[in-house]
Amino acid sequence: MRDKMSLIGGTLLLIAVIASMSLFTVDQRQYAIVFQLGEVKEVISEPGLNAKLPFIQNVRYFDKRILTMDTPEPERFITSEKKNVLVDHFVKWRIIDPRLYYESVAGDEARARTRLTQTVNAGLREEFGRRTVHDVVSGERDRIMEQMRERADRDARTIGVQIVDVRLKRVDLPNEVSESVYRRMEAERKRVANELRSLGAAEAERIRADADRQREVIIAEAYRSAQEAMGEGDAKATSIYADAFGKDREFYAFYRSLEAYRSSFAGKDDVLVVDPSSDFFRFMKDAGGAPRN
Repeated sequence: MRDKMSLIGGTLLLIAVIASMSLFTVDQRQYAIVFQLGEVKEVISEPGLNAKLPFIQNVRYFDKRILTMDTPEPERFITSEKKNVLVDHFVKWRIIDPRLYYESVAGDEARARTRLTQTVNAGLREEFGRRTVHDVVSGERDRIMEQMRERADRDARTIGVQIVDVRLKRVDLPNEVSESVYRRMEAERKRVANELRSLGAAEAERIRADADRQREVIIAEAYRSAQEAMGEGDAKATSIYADAFGKDREFYAFYRSLEAYRSSFAGKDDVLVVDPSSDFFRFMKDAGGAPRN
């Protein structure tokens, strides 16, 4: 009885071992390639439970997710002006054909990264060699990244890989180049500043000249208006005086004499030497001609 139980237990254990060696699961983030005696037998891209022949077949897994290849140190490239620039970039890639990927690089991610690095660096060297420092720093940066992605993707698909994106994180100038560029930029900024100052000074002179002209016009118009008002006032006063003189000539003469007296004796120290019989004192005498006390 004991031997029978041992046989049953051993049989069950053998079945469990064979089952564990025959079944495998594929995660949704992975591809699986089934090999039979070293030859690719099947590529599984859908997640789930699958079966294989134990001892004869084996399985290798490859990442289905987007991977990142980042440069540890900035790469040095030469522009069309024969000037060096330091470029820090990264590449986003993923496996799209596991069978071709395995056949091309033996499924070795390090070899795939080396191949992609060579492709991207060669493309960047060519693209930078056709552009100036200004273009690669700011002017055509987006265009360079898009052209590099398309070019690298065409080459990467020959090994079963898709290039999702190529990004330039930073484009710097070496110290020896930066100094000359900064000096040139400083000179250019000074030239622009001087030009703007000259334009501002010319505009200020034009505004001042226009303001002076408007001031002279305003003063002239104000003086003309004042003279016209004074002339009209004098004419009206003369008209009033003439009317008054016409109505009572004696009263008008008396009024003018009072005005003359007021003007002549405006101050305490004023001295006037006149003959007492002069007409100037005519209204200071009584009706008989005798002076009034």
